[in-house]
Amino acid sequence: MSESLGPNSAEQVIEAVQWAVSGNASFEVLGSGSKRPYGRPCQASQALDLSALSGIGLYEPEELVMGAAAATPLSEIEAALAEHSQQLAFEPMNLSALYGGGGGAGTIGGVIACNLSGPRRPHAGAARDHLLGFQAVSGRGEVFKSGGRVVKNVTGFDLSKLITGSFGTLGVLTEITFKVLPAPQKLRTVLVIGAGDGAAIQAMNKALQSACEVSGAAHLPAAVAAGCGVDRVSRAGGAVTAIRVEGPAPSVDARCRTLRGLLEEFGEMGQLSSGDSMALWRQVRDAVFFAGDGQSQVWRLSVPPAAGAETAAEILDAIDGRVYYDWGGGLLWLAMAPLADAGYKAVRGALKASGGHATLVRASDEVRASVPVLQPQPAALAALTARIKDAFDPKGVLNPGRMYEGL
Repeated sequence: MSESLGPNSAEQVIEAVQWAVSGNASFEVLGSGSKRPYGRPCQASQALDLSALSGIGLYEPEELVMGAAAATPLSEIEAALAEHSQQLAFEPMNLSALYGGGGGAGTIGGVIACNLSGPRRPHAGAARDHLLGFQAVSGRGEVFKSGGRVVKNVTGFDLSKLITGSFGTLGVLTEITFKVLPAPQKLRTVLVIGAGDGAAIQAMNKALQSACEVSGAAHLPAAVAAGCGVDRVSRAGGAVTAIRVEGPAPSVDARCRTLRGLLEEFGEMGQLSSGDSMALWRQVRDAVFFAGDGQSQVWRLSVPPAAGAETAAEILDAIDGRVYYDWGGGLLWLAMAPLADAGYKAVRGALKASGGHATLVRASDEVRASVPVLQPQPAALAALTARIKDAFDPKGVLNPGRMYEGL
């Protein structure tokens, strides 16, 4: 990659893409660059640095809506929201620890492009569910937009759902509007200590199916819990299952009491304060447990919760590694011994019985270029993906090869 273009406005983004189309160039689209190791290595001739497209242009706390330029740092957005006791309810992941960088949490455009969500996703939805509207430049050098400032503002195709999770392969995001929500008044985490993986998944699902309005359910096997930065967890002496409860203080206290009664059959009970709860759930969200071992290859699997423990056991019987569970057992994070093919056949082979999908989140550039990083698509869906890419970016100008080889 020989050069980098740094547009200062949406108009200059249009000019840059039109220049690339006319000159058969291609761009790796970057905000802060914090997510470059996520997905396949981009096969572009130049970088399109959007870092100058930054700033919050709209914030109406009483309407629970915010709008910002695509390269606005997530830290700036979260700080502005915190001043009004509000938050991004979908808890976007910060991958900087996992990738060993100090670049922070990245930008709001990167979050939307990768559809990054955290432990609250089953309760509050994914990033795409909070996107109200956007403006972008297609690979044809044409401006297009979708949605607006309110939830019910979609006619025709809902392009917001299409653009979210497209890894910048369909358009260069320039402006984004999204909804925000009030931050909870109180936060507590009920702990179950000593449960095995299968029993822990039963406990989490019992909590999730209760009337306690659980907003997070994760299980740390003993080897992972021992490396937690929260003393109550790391010193538990065994596996730790965590159940998060949020909301008004009296309600949180009552629901915690109910959960301790519901789950006492699964092991010793404990509870974390707000500060320790926040620290624990950040580590669960960001896979911090695997950050220190930069040599391991990290996979993220989505499976039916009932199949979580069995799926993890099948993979770890074949390849040495560690696992922890989020989303009530439906999200598996695995850190495994490095292999030339990242063990992708064993990982995806374990999904055949129950379904689901797997993403290789951390591996070297060489490995990510040689194996399918994202779950391979069935032939019909792959053909549809190719047609959509051709409609938005016929010359392959934007992030070529980032999601699938040849696209």
